[in-house]
Amino acid sequence: MKPRHKRLALIVGGLVILGVAAMLVLNAFQSNLVFFFSPTQVAAGEAPSGKSFRIGGMVKEGSLQRQADGVTMRFVVTDTDQEMTVAYRGILPDLFREGKGVVAQGKLGEGGIFAASEVLAKHDENYMPPEAAKAVGDAHQRAAANKAAAEAASKTVTQ
Repeated sequence: MKPRHKRLALIVGGLVILGVAAMLVLNAFQSNLVFFFSPTQVAAGEAPSGKSFRIGGMVKEGSLQRQADGVTMRFVVTDTDQEMTVAYRGILPDLFREGKGVVAQGKLGEGGIFAASEVLAKHDENYMPPEAAKAVGDAHQRAAANKAAAEAASKTVTQ
């Protein structure tokens, strides 16, 4: 084999090894990638079925229920537009409170109940995850627009 052919074989072999390594890294990245969805997006069917994802929003006041086993909890996460029931088996974070921001990771189960494998709570009184804050803000804007449209429609009817 000529030196030129040896060099070409080394370059091709190196490119093949580099391609396989890149494919393995991208595959591992994709399998560990977890997307965030608001309750409104989940209700609209945008969330993946059978795959793990994160849901976030505010914990609805008065929705926390402890099950008979003492370890399983149910609570409702809302973005003020839609609500979603979350079931979690484990110990909730110390900072978990009703009326505060929360992000839960898990899968959508039977009956539309989100089976959480992990629950993340805020770290101080002013914190809300950016995705949850955006979802709540978007829901407030939709509610304000709907209210304004309803008021305009009622003024038109009374005139």
